[in-house]
Amino acid sequence: MHKRFLAVRSLFVLIVAALLTGTAVQSASAARLSQPQIDAVREISAYFNSIGSMKGKFTQIGPRGRVSNGIFYIVKPGKMRFEYAAPNPLLVVSDGSWVYVKNRARNRVDHLPLTTTPLRLILDKKVDLFKETRIQSVEQSAELTTVTVKDTSSFASGSLVLVFDKASQKLQQWVVIDERGRRTTVTLSDIEKGITANPELFKMKLPKSRLSEERDLR
Repeated sequence: MHKRFLAVRSLFVLIVAALLTGTAVQSASAARLSQPQIDAVREISAYFNSIGSMKGKFTQIGPRGRVSNGIFYIVKPGKMRFEYAAPNPLLVVSDGSWVYVKNRARNRVDHLPLTTTPLRLILDKKVDLFKETRIQSVEQSAELTTVTVKDTSSFASGSLVLVFDKASQKLQQWVVIDERGRRTTVTLSDIEKGITANPELFKMKLPKSRLSEERDLR
C-alpha cells in the first residue's frame, strides 16, 4: 500500500465524515455535554441523516496554504466522487466496492477495498460514526454551532472541526487537524440535496496491471 495513498485516504475519510456524520450522540460523549450542546449535535445529525444524495462545490486550503477548488457528488449507499479543478490533478472515487485515488497528471490510480476503510461506515445508508469517534467540544454562538470530534478508529487519526450554519441549516465548513497539528480547511458552497447523478461518475477505469491486483485482493 502506497504511503501517498494512505495520506490521501485519511484526508478524504475525514472530508466525507464531515459531509455525512449523522448519528445520535454517543453516550460517553453525551455525558460530558450540556443538554443544549446535545440538542445542537442532534440537530446537526438530523441534517446529515436527511442526505441521500448531494452535490456541490468545495474550496480547500491545505496546511501550506495551497488553495484547491472542485466539485463533489455523493450518493448513498457507497458512492462518492471528489473532483479537483486544475492544476490539482487528484480525483477520488468510491464505486460502492472500491475507493480510488487517481493522479490525472501521471495517469496513476491507487485503490483498496471500501470494506477496509472507515468509508464503509459513512457511505452506508444508515450511519453510526459516533461509535468510532469522541466528541471533544461543542461551541455555540447566535449564528454557528462548532463541533470538534476525535477519530478513534485504527484507520485514521486526527481531529475534525465541523462548522454548522444555524440560519441556513447547512454545514458551512470543516477543518481537518492531523496527528501533527497540520490544518486543512474546506468550505462548501452551492450544495444541492436529492440529486440524480450519472452512474458513470462513480466508475474508474484501471490499468490492466491494477485490474489483476484487484482480482488478487478479492
